[in-house]
Amino acid sequence: MADRRTFNVVILGVGFLLIFTAFTTCGNIEQTVVKSLENDTFTGSGYHSLGIIYGVFSFSNLLSPTVVAVIGPKITMFLSGILYSGYIAVFIIPSTWSFYLTSVLIGIGAAMLWTAQGHFLVENSEASTINRNTGVFWALLQCSMLFGNLYIYFDWNGSTEISGRVTLNKYRNDYGKCITACHPCSAGLELSFYSGVYGTCIGATTQFGAAAKGLIGISGIVVGAGEIVGGGFFGLLCKNNRFRRTSVVFLGMVVHFIAFYLIFLNIPDDAPVVFKSSTQNSPYLTPSVSIAMLCSFLLGLGDSCFNTQLYSILGRVYAEQSTPAFAIFKFIQSIFAAVAFFYSGYILLTWQLLLMVILGFTGTLCFFMVERMQNFSVDFQEY
Repeated sequence: MADRRTFNVVILGVGFLLIFTAFTTCGNIEQTVVKSLENDTFTGSGYHSLGIIYGVFSFSNLLSPTVVAVIGPKITMFLSGILYSGYIAVFIIPSTWSFYLTSVLIGIGAAMLWTAQGHFLVENSEASTINRNTGVFWALLQCSMLFGNLYIYFDWNGSTEISGRVTLNKYRNDYGKCITACHPCSAGLELSFYSGVYGTCIGATTQFGAAAKGLIGISGIVVGAGEIVGGGFFGLLCKNNRFRRTSVVFLGMVVHFIAFYLIFLNIPDDAPVVFKSSTQNSPYLTPSVSIAMLCSFLLGLGDSCFNTQLYSILGRVYAEQSTPAFAIFKFIQSIFAAVAFFYSGYILLTWQLLLMVILGFTGTLCFFMVERMQNFSVDFQEY
């Protein structure tokens, strides 16, 4: 039975790897692709699309527990995977109306998918295996950031503009991969930043020259490497559960703060808001590819610190009510991600980083409070 449940977790991770090889790569390059479309009838914005996705995602979480309870987590995940496929397919022949329509549909699908995933993961775990299973799932999921972004690097490296031919081939490639697989507030802001905004900032940095667009793919790969390292290490190797959760979350906060400071020094302040042209401002340091990639790794590592521990504590505290617990978590996370994607194209980088610092610190304090309350409850029951 134990081997069967572990196998289920691995299959779950592989399925998400295939789906998000397409979707994560898409989100990472979406704004850059939209800016380069030579199509006068297409007026969509990648930031707005991602904002719609996470906005619909947040409110769809209010209904997702009911859907999962009625049709089961397996069928829910399968149907959600089809919606993800439809969103990727839109980029084969882009049009504004289908772009935004599928953004709404994938927002609904995402709520169902992640609520079902949380239910299925807890269903196949026990108190003694939830940390390990979370680590296994997270490491497999984040491998999705390697493959699609590796393609982006080789196909885009040296390109100053993304032609229609490259765009078309790119999304056909990702669509094939996708169809094969049939502290919430701060986490939402950071999700939007590393998955969509930071790659766009790198691609818009004038000082990186012709290599800038290719570096978007390398950045995504390095973020994925950080996620995999963090998920594997903190999910599999650490055994002292109570000590580990608070320590790892604190480490994640410190790692992210270092990354934000280096990004502040290394990336031009107007990088998120330029549309047709490259950046005009100069950062405090001469932009360095090495520092930019180090920041990508730190963003991924810090995110894995937060997410592995959030999943772990939700699985332990709400073992009997995992579906609504994960739905509420995703509801809050996706609201803030949606807001972040909408303001990302209008607010300078400095203010975006400052907001993430404030909410990251507040979110860490909240996590410490919840962990302390949980430990007190366990000690009281034992007494």
